Amino acid sequence: MAYERIKIQSLHDKVITAAEAAKLFQDGMVVGSSGFTKAGDSKAVLPALAERAKEDPLKITLITGASLGHGTDGKLAEAGALSKRMPFQVDRTLRNKINAGDVLFIDQHLSETAELLHNKNLPQVDIAVLEVAAIESDGSIVPTTSVGNSATFAALAKQVILEVNTAIPTTIKGIHDIYQAEDYPRRNVIPIVAPENKIGRKTIPLDPGKIVGIVFTNELDSPADIAEPDDKTTAIAKHILAFFENEVELGHLSESLMPLQAGIGKVANAVLTGFIHSKFHNLTMFSEVLQDSTFDLIDAGKLDFASASSITVSEECYSRVFDHLDKYRDKIVLRPQNISNTPGLIKRLGIIAINTAIEFDIYGNVNSTHTSGTNIMNGIGGSGDFARNAYLSIFVTQAASKGDAISHIVPMVSHVDHTEHDVDILVTDYGLADLRGLAPRERAKVIIENCVHPDYKAQLLDYYNRACERGGHTPHLLEEAFSWHINLRETGTMKKN
Repeated sequence: MAYERIKIQSLHDKVITAAEAAKLFQDGMVVGSSGFTKAGDSKAVLPALAERAKEDPLKITLITGASLGHGTDGKLAEAGALSKRMPFQVDRTLRNKINAGDVLFIDQHLSETAELLHNKNLPQVDIAVLEVAAIESDGSIVPTTSVGNSATFAALAKQVILEVNTAIPTTIKGIHDIYQAEDYPRRNVIPIVAPENKIGRKTIPLDPGKIVGIVFTNELDSPADIAEPDDKTTAIAKHILAFFENEVELGHLSESLMPLQAGIGKVANAVLTGFIHSKFHNLTMFSEVLQDSTFDLIDAGKLDFASASSITVSEECYSRVFDHLDKYRDKIVLRPQNISNTPGLIKRLGIIAINTAIEFDIYGNVNSTHTSGTNIMNGIGGSGDFARNAYLSIFVTQAASKGDAISHIVPMVSHVDHTEHDVDILVTDYGLADLRGLAPRERAKVIIENCVHPDYKAQLLDYYNRACERGGHTPHLLEEAFSWHINLRETGTMKKN
């Protein structure tokens, strides 16, 4: 039954075990792997490589679409098998190795990795490990629950190992739209003018001569960690929905808004879930990940179409979607991430982007990636692709955390991912600051008034007023700008003693 998924008879001889596939890797290789936010990732070969590395040490550079599931990043890191990793990760073990300096990490806009490979600004991929549902008679491959950078890896890798996952129904064929832009300098316009436009093919082209091994698997993606909306995320969602309602009243938006993008996690999920009981309708999405809330909105009749690069959902939602795939087939599409995250398309479609911040400062600069300016959390992901080019760039965070010992609004962010020039709206559980058309001094007043936790409002206003006495277009007290972070490190709180 499994062999029926390989429609080229001669490739049947390429079927090997994961352990045998792991022996094909050599020290120093550049490896590309399918996988985007734990969806459609290697479930056998990379874990087998981690096991091999424990006894037969080697190190690779690993490039994926985004994060891997099933603890694979952590297994590779713990085995000492990673020298460099890009462009995104969420694994605690790997994160600790990166912050200790044991693994080098390139935190990259998700739209850029494929571009750098095509432009030969990165070393060529030696081996690509790609999860597929089937191999077609023309050698092309049917992706599973993500596309990510798989089309680029298939085109550019010297060798390819395929994981044929029999847990994925072959009926998944048709939900993908595989399109690759031409190389520079003769790149054409990408002809997408609405999220539902399909412009490519259903499968990823692949030269069968590159295939050095085929491994059968039967394992679902790691389920997404979906947290129920809490008081803070619910408050954030209400502020955003009220803002949208006001924009409609002002005639700036219709009740269908513009195509939505939302980062992953509980805040984004709460915001999107909030649309279910709103007056908004005929919504569309042009994003990176289809989460539980995406399918909840489709089921509620609120969302007409959603475009992304992966499906990352809870176990319950996974069954709902793939047991009734025909219900959703004409409402979703998965694309390569250098299409889903293309800056030109984001600008053309007028995306409303909603992403999460670790902290932001009184002038609207946003830190999405580092704690106390030093330690990486996950990575910038696609938030920069969308923030710089969106019709509306919205960042959300809780006003304070850890028993209110940490304020997420500070005098100056400890690391800058998104400058004030790329940020339109800031939202916390206490309120929303619309920064459009405001000069830095005006921004500071609006942010302090609307977004800051009450315990920190007077402290932050005092900093701002004293900075203004010193002067400047963007007033700061450099000797105090990071004093809140220093106080947290030394005393366990940002609150002034």
